Amino acid sequence: MPSDIESSDLSIEKKSGWKMISEDNEINDELNSKEGKIQEQYVIGANGYPREILPEIDPIYDSDTSIEDPINTVGNIPMEWYNDYPHIGYNINGKRILKPAKGDELDKFLDNNSLQQNVRLTDEELEIIRRIQLGEFPDPNYDPYEPTVEWFTSKPEVMPLSAAPEPKRRFVPSKWEAKRIMKLVHAIRQGHIVPGKSQVQKPQFYNLWSDNDQPHKDHVMNLQAPKMKLPEHDESYNPPEEYLPNEQEKIEWENMDPDDREKNYLPKKTVPAYDRFIQERFNRCLDLYMAPRIRRNKLNIDPESLIPKLPNPKDLQPFPTSLTLSYDGHSGRVRKLSIDPMGLWMVSGSDDKTVRMWEITTGRCVKIWEFEEIIHSVAWCPDKDICAFAVSCLNKVFVISPMDFSDAQTIDSTVQFVTLGFTNTEQNEKKLKLVEWRKPTEDQKSQGFLVVLVHLHKKTVKNINWHRRGDYFSTISSDAGNQSILIHQLSKHQTQQPFRKTHGLVQNVMFHPIKPLFFVATQRFVRVYNLMRQELIKTLQSGVKWISSLDVHPMGDNIIIGSYDKRLCWFDLDLSSKPYKTLRDEGFIHVFHGMVYNDLLQNPLIVPVKVLKGGHKIVEDLGILHCEFHPTQPWIISSGADHTLKLWT
Repeated sequence: MPSDIESSDLSIEKKSGWKMISEDNEINDELNSKEGKIQEQYVIGANGYPREILPEIDPIYDSDTSIEDPINTVGNIPMEWYNDYPHIGYNINGKRILKPAKGDELDKFLDNNSLQQNVRLTDEELEIIRRIQLGEFPDPNYDPYEPTVEWFTSKPEVMPLSAAPEPKRRFVPSKWEAKRIMKLVHAIRQGHIVPGKSQVQKPQFYNLWSDNDQPHKDHVMNLQAPKMKLPEHDESYNPPEEYLPNEQEKIEWENMDPDDREKNYLPKKTVPAYDRFIQERFNRCLDLYMAPRIRRNKLNIDPESLIPKLPNPKDLQPFPTSLTLSYDGHSGRVRKLSIDPMGLWMVSGSDDKTVRMWEITTGRCVKIWEFEEIIHSVAWCPDKDICAFAVSCLNKVFVISPMDFSDAQTIDSTVQFVTLGFTNTEQNEKKLKLVEWRKPTEDQKSQGFLVVLVHLHKKTVKNINWHRRGDYFSTISSDAGNQSILIHQLSKHQTQQPFRKTHGLVQNVMFHPIKPLFFVATQRFVRVYNLMRQELIKTLQSGVKWISSLDVHPMGDNIIIGSYDKRLCWFDLDLSSKPYKTLRDEGFIHVFHGMVYNDLLQNPLIVPVKVLKGGHKIVEDLGILHCEFHPTQPWIISSGADHTLKLWT
């Protein structure tokens, strides 16, 4: 036993002695390490000054992490709930967690609310607080009195960075800013922008179940989608029998094109399902978002106010209303007729190669002239002192005077006026010959022929038009190229070619009754030329397919044209180059009252007064070929394809 005790004591002494020795060694090592730490706390930096050595950061233990388990077992609840209680909540076992001892306001600011514990400041943080309390800089290594280094101002710049001159825009107000300002001014004047408008504060929350809210007004330009058509009786599951189609109607409906069908379905007695429902819904959706909807403002206008107030036709009498006389004798189409200026006689040309002279009041044929071919045109001279008319046949124009039906003085003046030009043949031969002025034969002289005018282009002369003075007349040959229009002077036997080139096939020409103007009608246009200035003044666009005839108002400011596509166009030369009015033709004689006012602001008045029917018969799709008003009486004489002429009074 004693031996055991001694041995144990020795072991204790050895252990205690070893412990004492190890403690002394630890103290020495700690002192040495502190001295080393003090020596290694500062090192010489790159700028030559001592720099403090900061402790190294352990990336595992010294870094902050958000995945650590929170020490607070109370939970994420507002802590102000427990301001009046000695505890701050309950732990996981349901026991109260008492509040720790309270500190001052600074401690309360530094407390960590989530951990419910005081924060222990380090020596470095205490040093920073102490320096702030003393009014010093928090960083002890900061030197506020370092020498200033003027990086940009030490070297003054003598020359400018750019020697470009100052642009003008720096001295002139901006044009684009002015435009923006004018837009704002316009918007303010229109009321789109209200400056200084008080903003109505909207409530942050609204009552979801309130019924007092006003309905939202749609935009001014919002257009509601059109409503669907309501179902009809034939869409019923059990429609009446009269709505059910029979077999023939079903076959006709199936053979029709889908776009031509009145309805997209057929009524059935039993309707199991409608197989076109989805397609109809799809088509309606296409209509709603692809077809534009337009708001149309309805005009509250009385329809009767749009109808022009026309005078009563009875107040415009006299005008021709009925058929009075028929002139029979021709055996072919009567293409042209012409009335003498006195209104006593009338000549007509026909396809039977004859020209007949009629007494208008009695309908008696007083004389007949026979020619080689079809008569295309006849025209009486408008001068009352000259009793003569012109006839076109092939490429010849014959000037004829009916000597048996006029007084001797008029016949002498007519013969002297027409034959005076044969004395100037020597002067005419020096010029370029377009026509030949020939003397008639003895046989022709006995029938009243005075001059035979032969066109050298050998094309058919289709129309003759006189000037109002009776000395000049024009001839038209559509197939003669640049010689299709020729103007002849009867007293001097001279011929002029006014145009070197014609624009298209010439249909008709007319002289202006007052001014030196010349109207040339081609297939679709009417050109107005000034013969004195030799220039084009205006081109009228008819809008028809083929012009057939042309006439000018006695004052010269209005013209009318007829066409082969059954139209008549009225042109006002002072108004526009397009038709003022367009009328349709039905194969009858339409009598209109046309009033032209001196006031240029007032449009011409056109009043239909009478339609003359039952006169001419339709022969080979041709009816009335020509008509003229009587120069002194309210009569109309017409010629047609039925070989007759009619007098309407």
